[in-house]
Amino acid sequence: MARFDLPLDELRAYRSESTEPEDFDAFWDKTLQEAREHELDARFEPVETGLSAVEVYDVTFAGFGGHPVKGWLRLPAGTTEPLPLVVEFLGYGGGRGLPHENLLWSATGRAHFLMDTRGQGSGWGAGGDTADPVGAAPAYPGYMTRGLDAPENYYYRRVFTDAVRAVEAARSHPLTDATRTVAIGGSQGGGISIATGALVPDLVAIAPDVPFLCDFPRAMTLTDRPPYREIALFLKTHRGRSEEVRRTLSYFDGVHFAARGRAPALFSAALEDETCPPSTVFAAFNAWAHEHKAIEVYDFNDHEGGGPFQEALKLRWLRSYV
Repeated sequence: MARFDLPLDELRAYRSESTEPEDFDAFWDKTLQEAREHELDARFEPVETGLSAVEVYDVTFAGFGGHPVKGWLRLPAGTTEPLPLVVEFLGYGGGRGLPHENLLWSATGRAHFLMDTRGQGSGWGAGGDTADPVGAAPAYPGYMTRGLDAPENYYYRRVFTDAVRAVEAARSHPLTDATRTVAIGGSQGGGISIATGALVPDLVAIAPDVPFLCDFPRAMTLTDRPPYREIALFLKTHRGRSEEVRRTLSYFDGVHFAARGRAPALFSAALEDETCPPSTVFAAFNAWAHEHKAIEVYDFNDHEGGGPFQEALKLRWLRSYV
């Protein structure tokens, strides 16, 4: 697919038309307050992996509603002092996989916490282990339309709350340094990291790659590729519910979280990305509130974005923060 979105000079000036709810902050304050009424109950169980350079812990903590959420904590072997902490969130449909996977960040000498995404883990990779026990009104297959009838019921209310609790759980381990915590992720994980960057006030940096869940009004009409297409197909059947759906999504739009961004940020976008169109990524980047921000643009790439090239850039960039 050749380029289909705005030219790069227009992308750099683009602003979303997504309308922020007046009670956006109150909604999220209440959501997190309710989540914290449940004990975090973070448990770290050592896992035998056969690895000699990395120690892995099977983590369980209480997320939204007190529901158990899984994760992996990976530490360089022999760690005795608290380490900088990288909290990572996963792309759409993936799960935390197996304990010996995803060793890049622990290989840098940092602690690495990978959150499982509730209800997901069967679309790619080696699977997930976290259920989503909450039911929903009629929805299109996938996750994008679960609970679209009201912000209180929407699926990503649970996921974003899990993400905040994941940071709290990872920070509770004695070998992680809470004062040097960053959030990263690609695609859905990028969108989650943007929300986390707004909801957790003291992260030192975030790095969302080709982030999903941004600028819903444009995304749901610009691309016919899933997952955004799930919303359009839901509305194709449920005629006349567009305003209701847009209202629900406005509480979860990365653009509004970005306006509350409190840490330096490194974004990435790909100009041929039909899954997360570049204008939706730039909508969040341009709204990001912290003055120290940068975006890496990959001219001829689709949703794979920069891949290992972006990883190399993040490795260099994060040295300034952790």
